[in-house]
Amino acid sequence: MLNVLRTNGYFAEIQSAIKPKHRDDHTMNFTKLCTYNLLFLLALSCGDTDGKKTSLFEIELDKTEYKRNDRVAVSIKNKKDKTIKNVSYSINGKELPLEDGQITFSIPDLGNMSLNATVDYEDATVEITKGIRIFAAAPPEVYTYEIIKEYPHDNRAYTQGLEFHDGVLYESTGKPGRSSVSKVAFDTGEVLQQVKLDKTIFGEGITIFKEKIYMLSWKKKTGYIYKLSDMSKIDNFQYGESKEGWGLTNNGSKLIKSDGTEKIWFLNPETLTEEGFIQTVTHNKIVNSANELEYVNGKIYANVYQKPSIMIIDATSGAIEGVVNFGGLSNKITKTADWNDKDQVFNGIAYHPERKTFFVTGKDWDKMFEVNIVKK
Repeated sequence: MLNVLRTNGYFAEIQSAIKPKHRDDHTMNFTKLCTYNLLFLLALSCGDTDGKKTSLFEIELDKTEYKRNDRVAVSIKNKKDKTIKNVSYSINGKELPLEDGQITFSIPDLGNMSLNATVDYEDATVEITKGIRIFAAAPPEVYTYEIIKEYPHDNRAYTQGLEFHDGVLYESTGKPGRSSVSKVAFDTGEVLQQVKLDKTIFGEGITIFKEKIYMLSWKKKTGYIYKLSDMSKIDNFQYGESKEGWGLTNNGSKLIKSDGTEKIWFLNPETLTEEGFIQTVTHNKIVNSANELEYVNGKIYANVYQKPSIMIIDATSGAIEGVVNFGGLSNKITKTADWNDKDQVFNGIAYHPERKTFFVTGKDWDKMFEVNIVKK
Protein backbone atom coordinates (compact mmCIF):
# COMPACT_ATOMS: atom_id res chain seq x y z
CA MET A 1 0.00 0.00 0.00
CA LEU A 2 2.84 2.35 0.86
CA ASN A 3 4.48 1.78 -2.51
CA VAL A 4 1.18 2.53 -4.27
CA LEU A 5 0.83 5.79 -2.39
CA ARG A 6 4.38 6.75 -3.18
CA THR A 7 3.80 5.90 -6.86
CA ASN A 8 0.60 7.94 -6.99
CA GLY A 9 2.45 10.84 -5.41
CA TYR A 10 5.14 10.49 -8.02
CA PHE A 11 2.67 10.71 -10.92
CA ALA A 12 0.96 13.70 -9.33
CA GLU A 13 4.32 15.40 -9.14
CA ILE A 14 5.00 14.59 -12.82
CA GLN A 15 1.66 16.00 -13.89
CA SER A 16 2.43 19.20 -12.05
CA ALA A 17 5.89 19.34 -13.60
CA ILE A 18 4.81 18.79 -17.23
CA LYS A 19 1.79 21.05 -17.26
CA PRO A 20 2.95 23.90 -19.51
CA LYS A 21 2.42 27.51 -18.59
CA HIS A 22 3.39 28.63 -22.12
CA ARG A 23 3.78 26.94 -25.47
CA ASP A 24 7.61 27.35 -25.31
CA ASP A 25 7.74 25.32 -22.08
CA HIS A 26 7.08 22.00 -23.83
CA THR A 27 10.73 21.20 -24.53
CA MET A 28 11.82 21.95 -20.97
CA ASN A 29 8.98 19.88 -19.50
CA PHE A 30 9.85 16.92 -21.72
CA THR A 31 13.38 16.99 -20.27
CA LYS A 32 11.93 17.08 -16.73
CA LEU A 33 9.70 14.13 -17.53
CA CYS A 34 12.66 12.05 -18.68
CA THR A 35 14.57 12.92 -15.51
CA TYR A 36 11.61 11.97 -13.29
CA ASN A 37 11.20 8.67 -15.12
CA LEU A 38 14.86 7.82 -14.58
CA LEU A 39 14.67 8.64 -10.86
CA PHE A 40 11.47 6.65 -10.50
CA LEU A 41 12.97 3.54 -12.09
CA LEU A 42 16.04 3.83 -9.88
CA ALA A 43 13.88 4.11 -6.76
CA LEU A 44 11.92 1.02 -7.70
CA SER A 45 15.08 -0.98 -8.32
CA CYS A 46 16.77 -0.10 -4.99
CA GLY A 47 14.24 -1.06 -2.32
CA ASP A 48 15.33 -2.36 1.12
CA THR A 49 18.67 -3.95 0.22
CA ASP A 50 19.56 -4.71 3.84
CA GLY A 51 16.23 -6.44 4.34
CA LYS A 52 16.77 -8.50 1.20
CA LYS A 53 20.22 -9.49 2.38
CA THR A 54 19.10 -10.63 5.82
CA SER A 55 16.30 -12.67 4.26
CA LEU A 56 18.86 -14.81 2.43
CA PHE A 57 19.99 -16.62 5.57
CA GLU A 58 18.72 -17.83 8.93
CA ILE A 59 20.48 -19.10 12.06
CA GLU A 60 19.42 -22.67 12.82
CA LEU A 61 19.54 -24.03 16.39
CA ASP A 62 17.69 -26.97 17.89
CA LYS A 63 16.26 -24.75 20.70
CA THR A 64 16.47 -21.22 22.08
CA GLU A 65 17.34 -21.81 25.78
CA TYR A 66 20.81 -22.84 26.93
CA LYS A 67 23.17 -22.74 29.89
CA ARG A 68 26.51 -21.02 30.08
CA ASN A 69 29.34 -23.10 28.58
CA ASP A 70 26.89 -25.29 26.63
CA ARG A 71 28.37 -26.54 23.37
CA VAL A 72 25.70 -26.67 20.68
CA ALA A 73 25.35 -27.40 16.99
CA VAL A 74 24.61 -24.38 14.84
CA SER A 75 24.21 -23.85 11.11
CA ILE A 76 23.09 -21.29 8.56
CA LYS A 77 20.00 -21.94 6.48
CA ASN A 78 20.94 -20.82 2.98
CA LYS A 79 17.59 -19.85 1.42
CA LYS A 80 18.84 -18.82 -2.01
CA ASP A 81 21.80 -21.20 -2.42
CA LYS A 82 24.39 -18.47 -2.17
CA THR A 83 28.07 -19.39 -1.98
CA ILE A 84 29.03 -18.91 1.68
CA LYS A 85 32.72 -18.21 2.30
CA ASN A 86 32.79 -17.81 6.10
CA VAL A 87 30.52 -17.54 9.14
CA SER A 88 31.40 -16.21 12.62
CA TYR A 89 29.16 -16.01 15.68
CA SER A 90 29.12 -13.52 18.55
CA ILE A 91 27.06 -12.15 21.43
CA ASN A 92 27.41 -8.51 22.49
CA GLY A 93 30.46 -8.17 20.28
CA LYS A 94 32.23 -11.15 21.89
CA GLU A 95 33.09 -13.89 19.40
CA LEU A 96 32.04 -17.44 20.26
CA PRO A 97 34.43 -20.34 19.56
CA LEU A 98 33.31 -22.35 16.51
CA GLU A 99 34.61 -25.88 15.96
CA ASP A 100 33.15 -28.70 13.87
CA GLY A 101 29.90 -26.82 13.39
CA GLN A 102 29.45 -26.19 17.11
CA ILE A 103 29.64 -23.02 19.20
CA THR A 104 30.30 -22.71 22.93
CA PHE A 105 28.48 -20.15 25.08
CA SER A 106 31.66 -19.43 27.04
CA ILE A 107 31.10 -15.70 27.54
CA PRO A 108 29.85 -14.36 30.91
CA ASP A 109 26.74 -12.70 29.44
CA LEU A 110 23.50 -14.28 30.69
CA GLY A 111 19.79 -13.70 30.20
CA ASN A 112 17.93 -12.56 27.09
CA MET A 113 20.53 -12.37 24.33
CA SER A 114 20.85 -11.92 20.57
CA LEU A 115 23.08 -14.45 18.85
CA ASN A 116 24.74 -12.66 15.95
CA ALA A 117 26.04 -14.38 12.81
CA THR A 118 28.28 -12.56 10.35
CA VAL A 119 27.96 -14.29 6.97
CA ASP A 120 30.52 -13.62 4.24
CA TYR A 121 29.10 -14.79 0.92
CA GLU A 122 30.10 -14.23 -2.70
CA ASP A 123 31.08 -10.53 -2.77
CA ALA A 124 29.00 -9.38 0.20
CA THR A 125 28.62 -9.60 3.98
CA VAL A 126 25.45 -9.65 6.05
CA GLU A 127 24.71 -9.87 9.76
CA ILE A 128 21.70 -11.81 11.04
CA THR A 129 20.47 -12.42 14.59
CA LYS A 130 18.43 -14.89 16.60
CA GLY A 131 16.98 -14.34 20.06
CA ILE A 132 18.06 -16.85 22.70
CA ARG A 133 18.26 -17.20 26.48
CA ILE A 134 21.38 -18.23 28.36
CA PHE A 135 21.02 -19.41 31.96
CA ALA A 136 23.60 -19.97 34.70
CA ALA A 137 25.56 -23.19 34.56
CA ALA A 138 24.53 -24.36 38.04
CA PRO A 139 21.55 -23.84 40.39
CA PRO A 140 21.91 -21.46 43.36
CA GLU A 141 23.21 -22.86 46.63
CA VAL A 142 20.96 -22.50 49.66
CA TYR A 143 22.09 -20.50 52.72
CA THR A 144 20.60 -19.67 56.08
CA TYR A 145 21.51 -17.24 58.87
CA GLU A 146 22.72 -17.10 62.46
CA ILE A 147 21.64 -14.16 64.60
CA ILE A 148 24.56 -12.57 66.43
CA LYS A 149 22.69 -9.70 68.07
CA GLU A 150 19.47 -7.68 67.93
CA TYR A 151 19.37 -3.87 67.87
CA PRO A 152 16.53 -1.32 68.14
CA HIS A 153 15.21 0.09 64.88
CA ASP A 154 12.72 2.91 64.25
CA ASN A 155 9.36 1.27 63.51
CA ARG A 156 8.39 4.31 61.41
CA ALA A 157 11.40 3.90 59.13
CA TYR A 158 10.17 2.37 55.88
CA THR A 159 13.62 1.01 55.09
CA GLN A 160 14.81 1.17 51.49
CA GLY A 161 18.60 1.31 51.77
CA LEU A 162 21.27 0.52 54.38
CA GLU A 163 25.01 1.08 54.17
CA PHE A 164 27.91 1.36 56.60
CA HIS A 165 30.62 3.98 56.21
CA ASP A 166 33.45 4.35 58.76
CA GLY A 167 31.44 2.30 61.26
CA VAL A 168 28.34 4.52 60.99
CA LEU A 169 25.08 3.30 59.50
CA TYR A 170 23.27 5.31 56.82
CA GLU A 171 19.63 4.55 56.06
CA SER A 172 17.17 5.72 53.42
CA THR A 173 13.42 5.39 53.78
CA GLY A 174 10.39 5.54 51.48
CA LYS A 175 6.72 6.52 51.30
CA PRO A 176 5.61 10.05 50.32
CA GLY A 177 5.83 12.27 53.38
CA ARG A 178 8.12 9.80 55.18
CA SER A 179 11.06 9.59 52.80
CA SER A 180 14.43 10.53 54.26
CA VAL A 181 18.14 9.77 54.42
CA SER A 182 19.63 9.43 57.91
CA LYS A 183 22.89 8.94 59.74
CA VAL A 184 22.19 6.38 62.50
CA ALA A 185 23.99 4.94 65.53
CA PHE A 186 23.35 1.29 64.71
CA ASP A 187 23.78 0.01 68.28
CA THR A 188 21.13 2.30 69.79
CA GLY A 189 18.99 3.17 66.75
CA GLU A 190 19.47 6.87 67.49
CA VAL A 191 19.16 9.15 64.47
CA LEU A 192 22.24 11.37 64.51
CA GLN A 193 21.34 13.45 61.47
CA GLN A 194 18.50 13.35 58.98
CA VAL A 195 17.42 14.97 55.73
CA LYS A 196 13.74 14.72 54.81
CA LEU A 197 12.72 14.62 51.16
CA ASP A 198 9.88 16.54 49.58
CA LYS A 199 6.48 15.08 50.49
CA THR A 200 5.85 14.06 46.88
CA ILE A 201 8.95 11.83 46.70
CA PHE A 202 9.01 8.09 47.35
CA GLY A 203 12.60 7.49 48.47
CA GLU A 204 14.55 4.36 47.56
CA GLY A 205 18.09 2.99 47.90
CA ILE A 206 21.33 4.77 48.81
CA THR A 207 25.07 4.28 48.48
CA ILE A 208 28.13 6.25 49.59
CA PHE A 209 30.93 6.90 47.11
CA LYS A 210 33.86 9.34 47.44
CA GLU A 211 32.34 11.42 50.22
CA LYS A 212 28.95 11.69 48.55
CA ILE A 213 25.63 10.04 49.33
CA TYR A 214 23.65 8.98 46.27
CA MET A 215 19.93 8.31 46.70
CA LEU A 216 17.19 7.14 44.34
CA SER A 217 13.53 7.99 44.00
CA TRP A 218 11.09 5.34 42.87
CA LYS A 219 9.14 6.53 39.83
CA LYS A 220 10.33 10.10 39.23
CA LYS A 221 13.44 8.83 37.36
CA THR A 222 15.49 11.23 39.48
CA GLY A 223 18.32 10.65 41.94
CA TYR A 224 19.79 12.97 44.56
CA ILE A 225 23.36 13.66 45.66
CA TYR A 226 24.29 14.82 49.17
CA LYS A 227 27.60 15.83 50.71
CA LEU A 228 28.60 13.15 53.23
CA SER A 229 30.17 15.57 55.71
CA ASP A 230 27.04 17.61 56.47
CA MET A 231 24.35 15.88 54.34
CA SER A 232 23.67 19.06 52.40
CA LYS A 233 22.17 18.50 48.97
CA ILE A 234 24.56 18.96 46.04
CA ASP A 235 22.63 18.01 42.93
CA ASN A 236 20.02 15.86 41.16
CA PHE A 237 20.61 13.34 38.38
CA GLN A 238 18.32 11.69 35.84
CA TYR A 239 18.01 7.99 35.00
CA GLY A 240 18.76 6.75 31.51
CA GLU A 241 17.20 3.58 30.13
CA SER A 242 16.59 1.97 33.52
CA LYS A 243 12.90 1.70 34.32
CA GLU A 244 12.69 2.90 37.95
CA GLY A 245 14.82 3.46 41.05
CA TRP A 246 14.98 0.54 43.53
CA GLY A 247 18.29 -0.47 45.12
CA LEU A 248 21.72 1.16 45.01
CA THR A 249 25.27 0.14 45.94
CA ASN A 250 28.78 0.50 44.46
CA ASN A 251 31.82 -1.64 43.72
CA GLY A 252 34.46 1.05 44.29
CA SER A 253 34.42 2.27 40.69
CA LYS A 254 30.79 2.16 39.53
CA LEU A 255 27.40 2.74 41.09
CA ILE A 256 25.16 -0.33 40.85
CA LYS A 257 21.40 0.12 40.50
CA SER A 258 18.34 -2.15 40.40
CA ASP A 259 15.18 -0.96 38.66
CA GLY A 260 12.45 -3.55 39.29
CA THR A 261 13.31 -5.62 36.21
CA GLU A 262 15.79 -8.43 35.62
CA LYS A 263 18.47 -5.81 34.90
CA ILE A 264 21.07 -4.45 37.31
CA TRP A 265 22.70 -1.32 35.89
CA PHE A 266 26.22 0.10 36.22
CA LEU A 267 26.49 3.90 36.41
CA ASN A 268 29.48 6.15 35.90
CA PRO A 269 29.75 7.99 39.26
CA GLU A 270 31.01 11.17 37.59
CA THR A 271 28.48 11.51 34.78
CA LEU A 272 25.75 9.27 36.29
CA THR A 273 25.19 7.73 32.86
CA GLU A 274 24.26 4.05 32.62
CA GLU A 275 27.17 2.15 31.09
CA GLY A 276 25.69 -1.32 30.78
CA PHE A 277 23.85 -3.92 32.79
CA ILE A 278 23.71 -7.56 33.83
CA GLN A 279 20.60 -9.73 34.05
CA THR A 280 19.80 -11.77 37.17
CA VAL A 281 19.53 -15.40 36.12
CA THR A 282 19.37 -18.84 37.73
CA HIS A 283 20.03 -22.16 35.99
CA ASN A 284 16.50 -22.19 34.55
CA LYS A 285 14.86 -18.76 34.77
CA ILE A 286 15.35 -15.01 34.61
CA VAL A 287 14.53 -13.25 37.90
CA ASN A 288 13.16 -9.69 38.08
CA SER A 289 12.85 -9.02 41.82
CA ALA A 290 16.19 -7.58 43.02
CA ASN A 291 15.48 -4.71 45.41
CA GLU A 292 17.92 -3.31 48.04
CA LEU A 293 21.55 -4.00 47.11
CA GLU A 294 24.89 -4.49 48.86
CA TYR A 295 28.21 -5.19 47.13
CA VAL A 296 30.75 -7.44 48.89
CA ASN A 297 33.86 -9.00 47.30
CA GLY A 298 32.59 -9.36 43.75
CA LYS A 299 29.07 -10.37 44.75
CA ILE A 300 25.86 -8.36 44.86
CA TYR A 301 23.59 -9.22 47.78
CA ALA A 302 20.02 -8.30 46.83
CA ASN A 303 16.80 -8.39 48.79
CA VAL A 304 14.11 -10.30 46.91
CA TYR A 305 11.11 -7.98 46.74
CA GLN A 306 8.32 -9.11 49.11
CA LYS A 307 10.19 -12.30 50.01
CA PRO A 308 12.15 -13.07 53.22
CA SER A 309 15.27 -13.89 51.23
CA ILE A 310 18.43 -12.46 49.70
CA MET A 311 20.07 -13.41 46.40
CA ILE A 312 23.84 -13.68 46.08
CA ILE A 313 24.62 -12.54 42.53
CA ASP A 314 27.88 -12.70 40.60
CA ALA A 315 28.51 -9.04 39.74
CA THR A 316 30.10 -9.88 36.39
CA SER A 317 27.63 -12.34 34.86
CA GLY A 318 24.41 -11.86 36.84
CA ALA A 319 24.32 -15.54 37.80
CA ILE A 320 22.41 -16.07 41.05
CA GLU A 321 24.90 -18.25 42.91
CA GLY A 322 23.09 -18.45 46.23
CA VAL A 323 19.82 -17.72 48.00
CA VAL A 324 19.68 -16.91 51.73
CA ASN A 325 16.43 -17.93 53.44
CA PHE A 326 15.50 -15.43 56.17
CA GLY A 327 12.17 -17.10 56.88
CA GLY A 328 11.10 -16.76 60.51
CA LEU A 329 12.96 -13.52 61.15
CA SER A 330 9.78 -11.43 61.05
CA ASN A 331 8.41 -13.49 63.97
CA LYS A 332 10.95 -11.77 66.22
CA ILE A 333 9.60 -8.24 65.70
CA THR A 334 6.62 -6.44 67.23
CA LYS A 335 3.81 -5.92 64.73
CA THR A 336 1.45 -2.97 65.13
CA ALA A 337 -2.36 -3.12 64.89
CA ASP A 338 -2.32 -1.85 61.30
CA TRP A 339 0.41 -4.27 60.18
CA ASN A 340 0.39 -5.37 56.53
CA ASP A 341 2.48 -8.45 55.70
CA LYS A 342 2.65 -7.46 52.03
CA ASP A 343 3.85 -3.93 52.77
CA GLN A 344 6.03 -4.07 55.91
CA VAL A 345 8.32 -6.64 54.36
CA PHE A 346 11.89 -7.78 54.91
CA ASN A 347 14.19 -5.20 53.27
CA GLY A 348 17.57 -3.64 53.97
CA ILE A 349 21.02 -5.22 54.02
CA ALA A 350 24.37 -3.68 55.00
CA TYR A 351 27.79 -5.30 55.36
CA HIS A 352 30.03 -4.20 58.22
CA PRO A 353 33.57 -4.66 56.83
CA GLU A 354 35.33 -4.50 60.21
CA ARG A 355 32.97 -6.95 61.94
CA LYS A 356 32.56 -9.01 58.73
CA THR A 357 28.86 -9.45 59.46
CA PHE A 358 25.62 -8.39 57.79
CA PHE A 359 22.90 -6.18 59.26
CA VAL A 360 19.33 -6.76 58.05
CA THR A 361 15.91 -5.34 58.88
CA GLY A 362 12.55 -4.58 57.27
CA LYS A 363 10.14 -1.80 56.45
CA ASP A 364 8.73 -0.38 59.73
CA TRP A 365 10.42 -3.14 61.75
CA ASP A 366 11.28 -2.30 65.35
CA LYS A 367 14.45 -4.41 65.25
CA MET A 368 17.58 -4.76 63.18
CA PHE A 369 19.60 -7.98 63.24
CA GLU A 370 23.32 -8.59 62.97
CA VAL A 371 23.76 -11.96 61.28
CA ASN A 372 26.22 -14.41 59.79
CA ILE A 373 25.23 -15.97 56.48
CA VAL A 374 26.07 -19.68 56.43
CA LYS A 375 25.60 -22.47 53.93
CA LYS A 376 22.67 -24.70 54.80
